Amino acid sequence: MGHKSPYPEEFRKDAVALCRAAAGRRMYAAVAADLGITAESLRTWVRKDDSRTAPEQRDADGSPAEELARLRAENARLLKAEKGMAAGARDPAPGSRLFCSGGEVSPHRWDFICENRANFGVKRVCRVLGVSRSGYLRHLATAQACAERQAEEIRTTAEIREIHAGHRGAYGAPRVHAEMRARGWKINRKRVTRLMRVNRIVGRHLRRKKRTTIADTMAPPAPDLVMRDFTADTLNARWCGAITCIAVGASWLCLATVIDIWSRRVVGWSIADYMRTQLVSDAIEMAVAVRGGRVHGVVFHTDRGAQYVSAAFAEVCRRHGIRRSLGRVGSSYDNALAESFFQGLKRELLHGCRWTSKTQTRLALFGWLSYYNQHRRHSALGYLTPAEFEQQLTTSHTLSLVA
Repeated sequence: MGHKSPYPEEFRKDAVALCRAAAGRRMYAAVAADLGITAESLRTWVRKDDSRTAPEQRDADGSPAEELARLRAENARLLKAEKGMAAGARDPAPGSRLFCSGGEVSPHRWDFICENRANFGVKRVCRVLGVSRSGYLRHLATAQACAERQAEEIRTTAEIREIHAGHRGAYGAPRVHAEMRARGWKINRKRVTRLMRVNRIVGRHLRRKKRTTIADTMAPPAPDLVMRDFTADTLNARWCGAITCIAVGASWLCLATVIDIWSRRVVGWSIADYMRTQLVSDAIEMAVAVRGGRVHGVVFHTDRGAQYVSAAFAEVCRRHGIRRSLGRVGSSYDNALAESFFQGLKRELLHGCRWTSKTQTRLALFGWLSYYNQHRRHSALGYLTPAEFEQQLTTSHTLSLVA
C-alpha cells in the first residue's frame, strides 16, 4: 500500500499537463526541476494518469460493431448534405440567418465563368456551380459600373490618406470630410467614415489627464464674467487663456495662450522655460498687438493661477482696458475652451514624441500654432479654419459698407 502524495491533486494534474505539453522537447528531469519535484515522482504521476485514461477511452470507443454503426450513420449524414447546406441534416439551410441562398458559392464565381466559358460554355459552368445563367448575364451588364465604383473608392481612399498624412495623422473622419468638401469633393460623411474604418485610417485620441492650477489665495478677487458660456457675438468681445507645460528632456517649456472665443484663433502666445507673470504678460501683449491695439472692453477669462491673479498682470490688463474674468479653483470646466485647445495641441503635436531640444520644441510649437490658425479646421466653426472664419466676417462687413 503506497503512501499518499504530499502534493494536492490540482498540482499533480497541472504537472502532468505541463509534462505532456513539453513532450519531445524536454525530458522528465528538466520539467521536474522547474516544478521542484523529483523526476521519478513526475513519471509516476504520468503513469497513473495514463492508466486512468485508458479504460475511459476504451469505454468511449465501444465495440467494433458499435463503432461501425456510428461511422455508417455519420457517412449517411454527410451524403445527405453533399449538395450544400441541407435542411434537417444538422447543417444550416439556404436562406437561414447564417447563410443566404447561394452564399455557399465563391464570391468570385462570375470571374470563374468568364475565364472558362470559351472552353465549356456558359450554360454548363453555371449548372456545375449551381447558379443561374440570368444571374451571370446580370453580372456582365453591371460589371463596368462595379469596376468604376471600385476605382472611385480607390481614388477616394488615396485622397483621404493624403489629407490624413498632410495633417500629421491627427484628423478623424469629421475633419477629413470637411477638408474633402472644401477641395470640391461631393461625398457623404458616412462614406468617409466607412473608408477610414475599412482602411484603418484613424485620427489621434488621448486619455484624459489630470491638470492642476496653483492658486494665489492672497490675491484680490475677480468676478467670473463668462460663467461657462464660451460664445461671443463678434471679434475681441471675449478672450480666454491658460498655461500648459511641455516636458523637454529633464526640463520644461511653458506655453501661455490667448484665444479669441468668437473665432477660436490664438491671437497671442508666449513660450518660456519659467512660469512667472512675465509669461502671461507677454502673451497678452502679443494679442493686443495682433488686434492693432483696439481691445478696450474685451473680457479675458482665465483660471485662478498665481500668474493671472498677480498685481503685475492686473496692471497690464488695466493699461489696455481689458476686463479680467476668473473661474473657480480646481474646475477645468470653468475654462473648458482653453483646456480643449491644449488637449488638441498635445494630441496632434506632442503625443508619441520625446522632445530633447528646447530649440526644436519651440520651433515645433510655433509651427503648430501657425498651422492651427491657418489650416486646422474647427468643428465649432462649421469646419472652417479660424483664419477663414475671420475672413468671412471681414468680407461680409465690407460688403455691407459698400451696400
